Amino acid sequence: MTVRLRKPPPLDSEMTWHEGPEGAVEVRHGTELIAEAKPGRVQIEVSSVPSAPPHIAVVEASTRYSGFQQHSFPTCFVCGPHRARGDGLRIFPGPLGQTTIAAAPWVPDETLDRGDGKVRPEFMWAALDCAGWHAAVPDSRVALLAEFTAHVDRVLHIDESCSVLGWHLHSDGRKHQAGTALYDEDGVLCARAHALWIEPKPAA
Repeated sequence: MTVRLRKPPPLDSEMTWHEGPEGAVEVRHGTELIAEAKPGRVQIEVSSVPSAPPHIAVVEASTRYSGFQQHSFPTCFVCGPHRARGDGLRIFPGPLGQTTIAAAPWVPDETLDRGDGKVRPEFMWAALDCAGWHAAVPDSRVALLAEFTAHVDRVLHIDESCSVLGWHLHSDGRKHQAGTALYDEDGVLCARAHALWIEPKPAA
């Protein structure tokens, strides 16, 4: 599935969704188109996804998370350090050794349970988000997620010690493409995504 944001979603406002042709879905705020989703294929083959590093290396990488010193969105649901446990995913990606890969540990808690001891897929999508930004824009410049295509191969278990990786694919001016991957505690790839991040235009 590919999701594309057309405008920043308004906070504390009711939005509606509408089915379109061929499985597409639109999210609107009044008459304004906020986002659209349609069937899509992740343009990252499994063979090109980095292997899961040792979990201790992932934990160490997280200690170098730049967001601990400065964060443009400190209450981000995924990587915001101001989120309390149980109120956000608290995924803090940092550089993995001397590589350009960003890595973070993640233990999904019981608030993400879909009712059978496994993580609701929408939270796995969320977990795939911010590691790509930290890999594609390592100096923490502001960039906004414009398009996201993800595929979940296997649903994770609650309280499982997982790893999240992000890596830079390509940049063209203010546009940055990144890949992300999510692994279970055995290092098995469970989900992968491709993201387009765009830096806002400088203020006039």
